[in-house]
Order: sequence, then structure tokens, then C-alpha cells
Amino acid sequence: MPEFSQSVRVPASPQEAFAWHEREGAFARLQAPWDPVEVLAHEGGIRDGARVRLRVKLFGPLRMKVIFGHREYRQNEGFVDEQIKGPFRAYRHEHRFKALDGGKACELTDHITYKAPPGGDAFVAGKFAKMFAHRHRIFKADMEDLAERGACQPKTVLLTGASGLVGAALTARLKTRGHTVRTLSRTPQPGVQGAFAWDPAKGTLDASALEGVDAVIHLAGAPIAQRWSPAVKQTIMESRTKSTHLLVDRLKEMKSHSVDFICASGINYYGYDQAEAMTEEAPSGDGFLAEVCRAWEGATTALESAGNRVVLVRTGVVLSPEGGMLAKLLPPFKLGLGGPIGRGKRVLSWISIEDLVEVYLRALEDAAVSGPVNAVAPEAVTNQQFTKAFAGVLRRPALFPAPPAALSLVFGDMGRETVLSNLRVEPAFLKDLRFSFRQADLRTALADLLNPHSGKAD
Repeated sequence: MPEFSQSVRVPASPQEAFAWHEREGAFARLQAPWDPVEVLAHEGGIRDGARVRLRVKLFGPLRMKVIFGHREYRQNEGFVDEQIKGPFRAYRHEHRFKALDGGKACELTDHITYKAPPGGDAFVAGKFAKMFAHRHRIFKADMEDLAERGACQPKTVLLTGASGLVGAALTARLKTRGHTVRTLSRTPQPGVQGAFAWDPAKGTLDASALEGVDAVIHLAGAPIAQRWSPAVKQTIMESRTKSTHLLVDRLKEMKSHSVDFICASGINYYGYDQAEAMTEEAPSGDGFLAEVCRAWEGATTALESAGNRVVLVRTGVVLSPEGGMLAKLLPPFKLGLGGPIGRGKRVLSWISIEDLVEVYLRALEDAAVSGPVNAVAPEAVTNQQFTKAFAGVLRRPALFPAPPAALSLVFGDMGRETVLSNLRVEPAFLKDLRFSFRQADLRTALADLLNPHSGKAD
């Protein structure tokens, strides 16, 4: 049978590396962003008899349910995944952990023997190489972070917006770091441990969700990317302010201990057209989204006055192929129909989904983090620079500029404050904190997210 094998060295003991894989969230943490799978159920961790049920993309709209079983569990040494149901005629994946440097480091080897569908050997080999380049990069970075910062004091975290783009990625990272995650949803899945109900519009929240919680991370809010009618504007505003007021009021009622509150916000706080670099000290600007951010952040002031630590994560444009701006741009750019907006002079302040997750993790674990934090990469780029990097990673031309007037006509005020904005924001607080960006360079971030074998330059 064909075989694939790839290894990575990490600055962690076999015990630490193995424990990371045993934690809930490890499987989701390792999934490639350009080829995500849906986890339907994961029972029993990685021990013998455990199973994971998935829904994977084949091509186009076609999906397939796949089942893997775990066996040959040897603590701190290895375990095996075998396909029970799926597209392969045979599939066996061995995870091997080998001590290096007297146990101070570890080598993880992923060894796969398989029988691909007829005619699929070359395709599968290429897909494995790309997939495990991503998996090993993520795992190594997490182990390097562990070596640098050490193990954390596990916390119980209540998370809103857990099913969203940022929330799903953050959940996996929190769990592999050792934290316990509870979620708030208007329609929690029955029987799911740690899932609680709330309805901000009605002012209801399951009181047991907050019992024993160390921190709340609040990400929930209605989508911005829709045409702004008066009714939509009201929904966008109230989805953020009412939910925040509800959480703050319930937390203020708690007398047992102080709970940290980490709240999402946006760089639109500074407006939508600013020539100078905006740090956290800059005043708020003009526009509907600036108004939303002011009200959203203002809803937390009562909690801060009560002595709780409050962090306001002012987020730039989040890069991920699973959602947001990047997902919308992928289809035309893949067809070679992309291009800059107008002359491409507008400035884009961005952050990769991976770095944004690390910002939230640092905000949770580091008591020195408080107040507003600009969650953006160190270097903003022009639209022209973004277009060139994006097209280069995809290896496509970008010859079709988008007329700003047409975008303004189609999207209205929403377009003016988002896709047509011109906002240079600086992560001054993160720089002072010596925060280590994993993807500070735009080309590197896009290559990691979309095509890890493309390199940093054409």
C-alpha cells in the first residue's frame, strides 16, 4: 500500500505533546482552514474504542459522512486512527511520539498507510503533504508557546458567539490549552455538556451558566455585512448592546468572586477614513460602526467600575478562508477576475484568524491586559498590496479593478464603512506587551491560510 510519513520536532516533552493531543479540541485545532471538516461527534478522546464522526467535502456541494476509530493507545508513545467508513479503500494513521534531548524535546511522526479511491494516489499524496504541513506548523507553534509561557492555571470560560468564525477557532485553542469552555446560545444543542441558553432580546440567561466562571468572552453580535436598512441598523446595535448589558448586569449580581470580561469590538471605533495611524489612545471617529463600537464598549463600564478586569478587543479585518472578507473574495480571485478597489490606495488593517485567537488567549491568561487592545497585524497594507499578495498566493492574475462608485451603489453606507474604508490602525498595546505575532507578514498569513506550499514570494 502507498505510505506517507512526516515528522516535526517540538520543544516539549513527549508527556506534554501527548497530553495536548488528548485534550478536547485538538482535532478541531488541527483542521486545515482551506479544507474544513464538520465534526458531528467525538466520543472517547483518543483511547481504544473511541470514534470521531465527520462530514467532509468531496467536491462542489457533495459531502460524505466519515467515521474513524482509535486503537493501540500507548500513553506518551502513540495511538492509531483507522477509517471505519469513508472514501478510502483502506486508511491507517499512526501517531508516534519520540523523546529527544533527554525528554526535553519530542519528535511527532505521522505515518499513514492507505488505499486511495481508483486513480487518486497522486491527489491524495499532495493533499497529505499540504495538510500535515499545516498541522505540524500549528502544533509546533502551540508547543513553542507552552515552552515560552509555561502551563497556565486552567480557567472556566463562558463564551458567546462560539459557533461563529472566531468563536469556533477560539474554542479549540482554549480547550487544548487546558481551559474549560461553556457556551451561551439561543438554541443550545440538547445534551451537550456546558451549553447554556440565553436570549438577549428578552433579557433571559440561564443563571447556572455563570456559576464558577472565571471569565466571560463575549463575541456575539448580528452580522455587519448586509445592506443597512433602519431595521438592520437597529438589530446590529441592539444585538451587541443588549447582550452586553445582560451579561454585565448578571455579573454585577455575583458576590462570590470577580469575573474577567473580554469583549469584542472593532477598529471602526476610530471611524472609517483616517489618514494617521490610530493607537488605543486615539479618539472615536465618525460613522454608524463607530457609534456601535462606542455603545458596545460603553455597556461594559459599569463592570469595570465594580472592579472587574475588562478587555476590549478592537478587531481589524479578520483573514480566514472560512468566512469574512477573504471567503467572499476567493471565488472571483480563483477565477482570475479579482483586482484592486479603484487605484488601490485605501489602507487595510488586518489580522489573521490565528493571531486573533492568540490575542484572546493572552487577554484571558495575562492579568496585565486590560482596556482597549487593537487586534491588528503590525503592518497595515494598501488595497493594492493586499490584492498583489492575495493573487500571488493563489497564482492568479488580478487585472479587474472594482470601481468604488459601483461598490458604494451596491452596498450603500455599509460599503463605505467596510470595503471602502481607509483606516490605518497600530497595535500599540500588543507591541508594548511584546506579543509574538505568528503571522505578522501578509504574504505569509495568506500562504498559511490558503496555500502553504506557495512560499512567501512568486
